[in-house]
Amino acid sequence: MVPENIHDFFVASGGAAGALVGLLFVTISVASGRLAPGKAGAQLHRVRASAALGAFTNALTVSLFALIPGHKIGSVAVAVAVVGLTFVAASLLLLIRLRQMRWDTLRDALFLIGLAATFVIQLIEGVDVITHPGDSGAVNTIAVLVIVCFLIGIARAWELIGGPSIGFGQEVMALVRGHGGDADNSPDEEPL
Repeated sequence: MVPENIHDFFVASGGAAGALVGLLFVTISVASGRLAPGKAGAQLHRVRASAALGAFTNALTVSLFALIPGHKIGSVAVAVAVVGLTFVAASLLLLIRLRQMRWDTLRDALFLIGLAATFVIQLIEGVDVITHPGDSGAVNTIAVLVIVCFLIGIARAWELIGGPSIGFGQEVMALVRGHGGDADNSPDEEPL
């Protein structure tokens, strides 16, 4: 059972997840050219879009079922975790089949492994809630995993639209290679 003190969290996360799924559909329609078959990297963009949708759908499903009075959140957490793990396995097989070992592919694989870890923990906690219905700690962990799904989904959607990426490793490598100047500065401007 879902403890009463966490009910408002699931109300808020259900609303947020619904809004994010809607925005993801807008994003996919805007980025549809990048997802078209035959386009370079289309499969990777499809994996990103599917991962974002899977993460948001997981958060939405768990949150909405947690709001049904008397419903056991454990069975829902287990079911969507199994579906999510199936998606992750298929996506990792796709990345292996593509054999395009680039930084983007490695980053996609790492995101998928992070998503898989989230689903495995959710599966374990869901089983714990099923076997120990009064265990509020497991329900709290599932709530934290809903937040993790939001973060993964947002990161995947950001990459899907081609949002700018500034990473620590990327910036260090640019400095080492001597490309430390800011691309936005004109040659006459000095960096701050």
